[in-house]
Amino acid sequence: METPTATTAGSVLILFGGALLVWCALELRLRHHLRRHGVPATARVVVDGDPYGELYGDPYGELDTAPLLSYCTLPTVGATGMGQAESVLSRPRGHTRLRRPAELAPGAVVQVAYDARRPSRVVLAASETRPSLPSDVFWALLGTSALAVGLTLIASVLTD
Repeated sequence: METPTATTAGSVLILFGGALLVWCALELRLRHHLRRHGVPATARVVVDGDPYGELYGDPYGELDTAPLLSYCTLPTVGATGMGQAESVLSRPRGHTRLRRPAELAPGAVVQVAYDARRPSRVVLAASETRPSLPSDVFWALLGTSALAVGLTLIASVLTD
């Protein structure tokens, strides 16, 4: 491989692999933090009226792997001294499979944990989701492989 091509390819792979590993680490940390320290709540899977889904025979968003969840936050005391709860619509963070599981069909009730400071950050409770380890390992291996190939290409350019 020519030097400019190897340098460019190596740099791109290093950037891609490094960014993917950082993203994996941050996402895993966020999910872990929310499950441990988030506010527990009960959410309902709601129908997502996606106009683009009609083209694929899915006008209600049932094929979307990340379901739209509706839940209420804990009441906060406002300036008037009255407690106000907020209703939130959000999609859960983390692992979603290729097809939506039957337990996440519209109308289903699931346990979630959300961030009290940013209620739109939500994850399914550990009891509601299947293990995400295979997916996490896949993305980490992909990032590590890209980083290793990029470093190998750069090293081959530097040693020539």
